[in-house]
Amino acid sequence: MNAVYPWNLESFARCFTALTEQDRKGKRFTRVDELNFPEQGCVRGYLKGYGHEVLLVRQVFTHKDGSKATLHLVCSDLSGDYNAITTTYKKRWAVEVFHKSLKSNASLAKSPTRTVRTQSNHVFMTICAAFKLECLSIKTQKNPFALCRKLLINASRAAYDQLQLLLAATA
Repeated sequence: MNAVYPWNLESFARCFTALTEQDRKGKRFTRVDELNFPEQGCVRGYLKGYGHEVLLVRQVFTHKDGSKATLHLVCSDLSGDYNAITTTYKKRWAVEVFHKSLKSNASLAKSPTRTVRTQSNHVFMTICAAFKLECLSIKTQKNPFALCRKLLINASRAAYDQLQLLLAATA
């Protein structure tokens, strides 16, 4: 499968498509979120500004609170179907969550390093920290982001307690 590109509804408000080659050549484009196509089906079309035919997929989700959300996916592999495209996106999404965890929970982007060696060490240790956090998350069955915040709060309390002991010893 070539590429699956997700857009949320806000991004699609600016994204237009033509369902036929004649509409594309005649510059008759329709907003993607206004297209009428089945929830679990694919529609072929042409994105405005992109010269090749693509597959468009609409996924509708129901959140735990009962609210609904729509996710539109675009795929350049014309041999795909709804299940193949959504499965590929689900795998891709897991990678996005891991990258967010690396950046947010393990501070990958906040590296103070300057040399290639120290940068490499920082990236390696960040991945190790994220992996350990993920293992702990699986073991405790808690969200890694919530778990990281809980660890931070506990570390801050322990540091505060030690500070109070030092202040009491010097008074």
